[in-house]
Amino acid sequence: MKKVGIVVGTRPNFIKITQFRREFEKYPGQYEYKLIHTGQHYDKNMSDIFFEQFGLKNPDVFLNIKDLSPAAQIGEIIIQLSAFLAEWKPDLLIVPGDVNSTMAASIAANKTGTRLAHLESGLRSFDREMPEELNRLVTDVLADEFFVTEQSGVDNIEKEPSCGGNVHFVGNTMIDAIVGFDADIEKSEILEKLNIKPQGYVLMTMHRPSNVDTKEKLHKLIEVVNFITQNYHLVFPIHPRTRKSLERFGLLDQLTNNDRVLFSPPLDYMSFQKLIKYSKFILTDSGGIQEEATFRQVPCLTLRENTERPITITSGSNTLVPFDVDIISGYIDSITNGSYKQGEVPPLWDGKATERIVKILNTIL
Repeated sequence: MKKVGIVVGTRPNFIKITQFRREFEKYPGQYEYKLIHTGQHYDKNMSDIFFEQFGLKNPDVFLNIKDLSPAAQIGEIIIQLSAFLAEWKPDLLIVPGDVNSTMAASIAANKTGTRLAHLESGLRSFDREMPEELNRLVTDVLADEFFVTEQSGVDNIEKEPSCGGNVHFVGNTMIDAIVGFDADIEKSEILEKLNIKPQGYVLMTMHRPSNVDTKEKLHKLIEVVNFITQNYHLVFPIHPRTRKSLERFGLLDQLTNNDRVLFSPPLDYMSFQKLIKYSKFILTDSGGIQEEATFRQVPCLTLRENTERPITITSGSNTLVPFDVDIISGYIDSITNGSYKQGEVPPLWDGKATERIVKILNTIL
């Protein structure tokens, strides 16, 4: 029996691995699959909701890493996971994404002689000020198997001589979750709860320090919000960092007094995906939302200087925009008048990436 472990540490990781259990079950008696949760981000209520909604197996291993500094967390994950891997001796460890747990697990795999597969490998922003970029680079240097979501990932790995392993262009497992749970997404009553209608609202997420940590940027953000709410409701699941920053500078009232701004509590996956599906457009600085919007062919304006997911721009409905109110307003006008690009769904973003991965594992393990 082949032993395969998957390491998760944050909620976005859960989304990327939702279909593995089902795919492994297609090969009865051939796999011993363990889900390993580092506890990097752990909120009992939110984690329980995700596991329940996705039908995920409970973690077989829970490292229960405490809320420490990033360096201390990484160190603890390496220590605890190395001990587990040395005892269990899996045939393969799969690490998704680019969070601290991803990098720590890849180091633990390397130090215990465990074969390593990186899910979502080869993505690059070429911005080393982003912690995620360093996590990607380290993980890809240590990986033996590369499961790639888009052509840029293949190209980047081929250009980097330090990356040695087998490259598999399989598609995007995050899209597998959308396809697999689309009926449940459609059942969500979030639009009714917020009293909004399809295409009558805009969805915004904003949390990166470069966008929310200064008074100047927050003033610009409020200008953009005021422009949007001339014609649309704005649904804003506000990040704790953003709320704290608005409070610190005494600016939160400027948003709460706008009756067309709808602050939502933390949202479950199904509700948030329904908001993406039926929004007029999305304003974000997130990574994964760029991909989800592209799959739904919903216009997405990303307030960042770079993206590790260029296919969402070259083929998809995403556009990188500077934090300039006039430029952002211009793009919003183009969306409103119908002249914004349509975008296409990238190759192999068809809900079958996990199926391809497990078929590959069945031949290489």
